[in-house]
Amino acid sequence: MKRGAKLLVLLAVFALIVAACSSDDSTDTTGASGDTTTTAGNGDDEIIVGVSWNNYNEERWARWDEPAIKEALAAGGATYISTDAGSSTEQQLADVENLITQGADALIILAQDGTAILPAVQSALDQGIPVIAYDRLIENPGALYITFDNVGVGRLMAETIFAEVPTGNYVIIKGNQADANADFLREGIEEVIGAAVAAGDITIVGESYTDNWAAENAQTSMEQYLTDANNDVQAVVSENDGMATGVVAALEAQGLAGTVPVTGQDGDQTALNRIALGTQLVSVWKDARELGKAAGVAAIALANGSALGDVAGVIQFDSPGGNSMTSILLTPIPITRDNLNLVLDAGWIDEATLCANVASGTVDVCG
Repeated sequence: MKRGAKLLVLLAVFALIVAACSSDDSTDTTGASGDTTTTAGNGDDEIIVGVSWNNYNEERWARWDEPAIKEALAAGGATYISTDAGSSTEQQLADVENLITQGADALIILAQDGTAILPAVQSALDQGIPVIAYDRLIENPGALYITFDNVGVGRLMAETIFAEVPTGNYVIIKGNQADANADFLREGIEEVIGAAVAAGDITIVGESYTDNWAAENAQTSMEQYLTDANNDVQAVVSENDGMATGVVAALEAQGLAGTVPVTGQDGDQTALNRIALGTQLVSVWKDARELGKAAGVAAIALANGSALGDVAGVIQFDSPGGNSMTSILLTPIPITRDNLNLVLDAGWIDEATLCANVASGTVDVCG
């Protein structure tokens, strides 16, 4: 390893791996309910990359992000280890320390709380361990921030729904308040509808953050807003697909699903099916396979001593906290009924799942 002080720790880790894996040179234990290890090769110079998931239960992490990270690390001869904080900020702090103890040469952190995680990030950096803030901002300029353009995601959601509903009562269901992405998305939304709100063409009759981006919390909020507005709601800007699930459930209970357009993001399979069914207007697709690949490639480069500015594809991003963050910002794509073929052709979803319960002839890709 490149840090001699960690040699004894690494030897212990390798001994455990060998004991657990017998004579097999490649082991893949999937899922992040505990530590997850993928070993790609052997040797003292092997790179170990630790991934701290905030909550592995989100559909996309297991389906898309983790496999892409693993594939990129395996291609570079690196080892993957991981932890799952289960939405606990305190657990994630312990998890990062655990990954360091296991010998991580680089860390990829999906933060539950971008502020609470700062001491753990600084501790890693002080020990010479590079950190990647994965998909969620961590306000430390020593970390590499890899995500999609989340202001752009908010803008795309708002542009799509504003074209459909240029006037009327809007509800805005924001994500977790401790996640900077919720505010980035809101910033993009404001760029599109702000003038219409100021002019009185749009009235925001409900707006709130949603703990843990949880569908059930979003549903509770939406039910309350519908009650408060006597169901007089013309559009709902939900900041992700998971929360859109709860929003649509609340609308269905009032006979409004398919009448009131709803936004989302992530390209969740259930959301794409809702788009085909007509109960969700748009999901801004962030191909998590590209995000995971970028993080894996960058982690290996940083562990091998590359400076942040030398990582391929980086730009400087001025953060809300006044930091100049070295960043990789990928480009999202809005998916509506008109271009569902994009996710189908990309193998993101199969036709049976996309077209489940969709009436024949109502959507081109569904026959």
